[in-house]
Amino acid sequence: MKALQFTGNKSFDLQDVDVQPPLPGEVRLKVAYCGVCGTDVHIYHGAMAQRLSLPQVIGHEVSAEIDAVGEGVTGWQPGDRVTVRPLKPGKEMPIDNGVQHIGQNLKFIGIDAPGGMQQYWNVPAYTLHRLPDNLPLTIGAMVEPLAVACHDVRLGEVKTGENVVIIGGGPIGMLIALVTKQKGANVLISEVNEARLQLAKSMGLATVNPKETDLLAHVEDFTNGAMADVVFEVSGVQAGVAVMTQLPRVRGRIVMVAIHAEPKAVDLFRFFWRELKLIGARVYEPEDFEEAISLAASNTLPLDKLITQVVPLTDAQNVFEAIDQNPAGMKYLLDIQ
Repeated sequence: MKALQFTGNKSFDLQDVDVQPPLPGEVRLKVAYCGVCGTDVHIYHGAMAQRLSLPQVIGHEVSAEIDAVGEGVTGWQPGDRVTVRPLKPGKEMPIDNGVQHIGQNLKFIGIDAPGGMQQYWNVPAYTLHRLPDNLPLTIGAMVEPLAVACHDVRLGEVKTGENVVIIGGGPIGMLIALVTKQKGANVLISEVNEARLQLAKSMGLATVNPKETDLLAHVEDFTNGAMADVVFEVSGVQAGVAVMTQLPRVRGRIVMVAIHAEPKAVDLFRFFWRELKLIGARVYEPEDFEEAISLAASNTLPLDKLITQVVPLTDAQNVFEAIDQNPAGMKYLLDIQ
C-alpha cells in the first residue's frame, strides 16, 4: 500500500509499505479521503517535532470504509462507512477531573501515533463513528473539523437569537459561523482576507473587514447597541486577543478556540468591568461527532463550498506548498486511494 511519510524539513516521501493486520480491539480502515488540517501544516513547518517519530504518517480528518476487524471488536464489519475521532486517552490522573478528552496522558492519533494519510490505517475501534449512506465520503472527511466547531459552540452555550462575533474566518471560524447560524444566532465574521470574506458572503454570512471598518462600531450597529453575547477568538493573533474583550456585552462569553502558543497581552480589566466569562475549548467529545455527522447528513450546511480542492495522495507535497502560497484556501482533501 501507499503511505505518505513526513520526513521533516517540509518534505514528504510516498512509500510502499506492507498492510498490517488489525490488533485485538482494532479495525483496519481503507481510507477514502483525508483533510489537511492546520495542525498538519504546523507539523509541516516544524512544530511539535518532539511528538513525532520521523518518518511518520500524519493526518486525522478522514472518511473511510472498514476493511478488516480485529479480535474482540463487535458492532463493526467490513464495508461499514466511518470517520475517526482521533483521541487515545491514557491513564486518568487526578488533575483530569474526569474529563478524558483532554486528559494529561491523552495521545492524539495522527501526531503522537501514525495518522490517516495512508491507504490502510489501523485504529482502535472505540474511535469510530458511523457515517450514513447518504453522506458523500468527501463530506465525511469534513466531520472532524465540524466536530471541533460543534464542541466550541456547545461550550459557548450559544442560544437562538443571540449575537455572535467570530474573529477569524479560516476553516474552523467558518464552520463555527455555520453551526451558530444553524442554531438561530445572529452571526458576524471578522476577517481580513478578502477572498475568505467573499466566500462567507456566498454562504449567507454577515462579514466585516476590521482593516477597513471600525470593528467596535460595526458590532454595535450589527447588534443595535447590545454588543455580542458570544465572541469566538479563532484568529490566533494579538489583534484578535486585543479586540475580543471589547466586543462582548455585560456577562458575555469569550470562547478561546485558536491555539496561542506564546503568552499574549489580555485586557483583564474588561473581565472585571463587564463580568465576562472566558471559556477554553479544545478538540471534541463523542457527542460533538454525532452532532457533526447529523448536521453534515442533513445537507443544511454548505460544507462543499469549504472544499478548496481534492487532489490525489501523490500530490500531497504540492498541496502543502499551495497552502503556504494561498492563505485564502480553506480545506484541501487528499484522495487517498
